[in-house]
Amino acid sequence: MKFCVAGAYGAFGRKHLDALKAIEGVEITSVMGPTRAKIDALAAEYGIGHAATDLAECLARDDVEAVILATPTQMHAEQAVACMRAGKPCLVEIPMADSLDDAREIVRVQEETGVLCMAGQVRRFNPSHQWIHNKIAAGELKVQQMDVQTYFFRRTNTNAKGEARSWTDHLLWHHACHTVDLFQYQTGEVPSQVYGLEGPHHPELGIAMDMSIGMKTPSGAVCTLSLSFNNNGPLGTFFRYICDNGTYIARYDDLFDGYDKPIDLSGVAVSNNGIELIDREFIAAIQEGREPNGSVQQVLSAMETLDRIERSFDR
Repeated sequence: MKFCVAGAYGAFGRKHLDALKAIEGVEITSVMGPTRAKIDALAAEYGIGHAATDLAECLARDDVEAVILATPTQMHAEQAVACMRAGKPCLVEIPMADSLDDAREIVRVQEETGVLCMAGQVRRFNPSHQWIHNKIAAGELKVQQMDVQTYFFRRTNTNAKGEARSWTDHLLWHHACHTVDLFQYQTGEVPSQVYGLEGPHHPELGIAMDMSIGMKTPSGAVCTLSLSFNNNGPLGTFFRYICDNGTYIARYDDLFDGYDKPIDLSGVAVSNNGIELIDREFIAAIQEGREPNGSVQQVLSAMETLDRIERSFDR
């Protein structure tokens, strides 16, 4: 299968390039980025034959069969629609859109065209969260509470590589999206109660730098999520699952019990890299002609929950 990675020069674009290289039967035939010199250099570094600064040029190529969109959030909806209209299945990095209206338009076009479209909800695929999900599915665990911390130190507009960013990130529509979807995925429920609190907005970036979110499902499971761009300390997202049969702490692709003892995840999946696993699911769904885990239809309810949380800020 021949791939284009759009936004390939960014931090997560590179993660997808490396993940695809680890998967048999996959060839990256095209990369896209906004700066000619940078995208040409990246193509040369990875030995990729085609580079462009315009996604339409990539979509027009016969040797592009599927697309991974690792582009700025604000471009996701328009570019996902363009991919589907061109008949190219696409995996849209999280979040699939930064508004509910745009998310609904992506789903509408997917249903109209029938072209596969998957949202990049990588937490569904991290081995740590897969282990928890398998236990839930087997009836061995039930989530009573998820306590989640998402912390960064980004008082300037920089990306995960520490480089200047051309677009503005968002605690709610990007970083909270991970946890909202995961909470719904692990509990199998849509929250019946939600609230959100914002701290002061950054004077130049115009975004909230601190945020608190609460959710409760109809069966009573609760989630408390704290997010910050002001945290000067360990960065990342840390999940504490408080269950009826144990407590577990997930840190990306690693899992520990409530006493910080590591849990063996070697038998959970073919890789311990969540990005590789989500790419493998995308490829398998295309080849098997089925709906992927994390399809835009499945993730739409999380986008609806984000919209409800955003509207609660003004209460």
